[in-house]
Formats: sequence, C-alpha cells, structure tokens
Amino acid sequence: MKQIVNQIGAVAMAFVVLFTTMSFTVNMHYCGDLLVDFSLTNHAKSCVMEQSPKDVSDCELQLQKKSCCSDKELSAKAQEDLKPAFHDLDVNQQLFITSFLFSYALLFEPQEADFNSFEAYSPPPLIRDVQTLDQVFRI
Repeated sequence: MKQIVNQIGAVAMAFVVLFTTMSFTVNMHYCGDLLVDFSLTNHAKSCVMEQSPKDVSDCELQLQKKSCCSDKELSAKAQEDLKPAFHDLDVNQQLFITSFLFSYALLFEPQEADFNSFEAYSPPPLIRDVQTLDQVFRI
C-alpha cells in the first residue's frame, strides 16, 4: 500500500513539474462581445466583418474601417529557474561540489591488492646464529 502511495505521489509531482515549466498562449478574436475564434497554436482567424467586399463604395469602406472587432492574447509564462546552472554558483560552491563529486567517485574505484615484493624472496642461508653465540636477546 505504501509503495502505491509513493508511486502516485511521484506521478503527481512529475505532472506538477511538467505544468509549471510549460508555457502556452491563447489567441482570441472578438466581434463586439462575441467570441468568434480562438487558437492555441497560432493567431486566431479574423471574422467576415473585417474583410472588405469588392462591391462596396469608398464611403461605406471608411465606415467599415471603424471595426468593432478586437484580438486578445492570453499567455502563461513558465518558470525557468528549476535547474540552476553550474556557472551561476560562486567559486567556493563550485570548488565544494567538484571536490565532493571527485571524492565520492573515488569510493567506487576498485582497491589494488597490496603487493609485497619480498614474499618471493628467500632469506640467505644461516651460517651461524649470532644472537645465540653473543647471548644477545630482545626482550
């Protein structure tokens, strides 16, 4: 049960990060108070009122130029400070991070076997026991 709750929490946090880092824009075209068109990907198309027909006289065309249509754009900016860059840190912090990572990486390197070169060496033959002859012993 605890594992399922952890997985649900992880998925929820992933969606939170996804939606806080994603920005979008909504373009809307109004004629008066009426929403004619909206678009999430590009500019909204203008309505028929803004297009001038070819059989209209100049006086009527000037009256139509005072249009009641308007375009609105709603945008949501994403937050961009989730991952600080390494060069944004000061010198002491950079030194600490690099030394920590270097020493942490050394923990996982294999240790070399302690090789003693004298193990294969046989001592010279004992001709006489000097300690016994001189009666000198270490205590």
